[in-house]
Amino acid sequence: MWPATGAEFLRSEISAVIGSGDGAFEQAADEVLRWVVKTRSGFRVDDDSVVVPGRRMTVTARVLGVTVIEPVEVVDVVQTGDRVGFSYRTLAGHPVDGEEAFVVHRSGAVVRLTIRSLTRPSGTQPWRALFPVLRVAQVVARRRYLRALSTP
Repeated sequence: MWPATGAEFLRSEISAVIGSGDGAFEQAADEVLRWVVKTRSGFRVDDDSVVVPGRRMTVTARVLGVTVIEPVEVVDVVQTGDRVGFSYRTLAGHPVDGEEAFVVHRSGAVVRLTIRSLTRPSGTQPWRALFPVLRVAQVVARRRYLRALSTP
């Protein structure tokens, strides 16, 4: 579900076709649950095993020679016949405050990846002041996410 939120959160939802057929769905479903959507987009995760609700992870990004640590916690995992994915929330120390979800879903043979996020500035500096720059980085990352699970 996509719950209602206060105006302080910026909402984003993007989706793209990433493949076709059962094989593409099964591959993308397996990969999304193992953080491949993040690792193929230039991030590093400290544990690439299958996501589990409640598991805390560290996602690391390297941008212009600077290492950015992003502590997160998996909130929810969905696995049905036509939808597979997970959501995580940011923890203290993350550059932004919010949640992000990656869901692979299919309708007929068409396989899509949808990314949803709720974001607001972190409560700590320097991240709070850098939020406008981080918003641009999020747009770039989301484009990479959509290409990360594409199958030929």
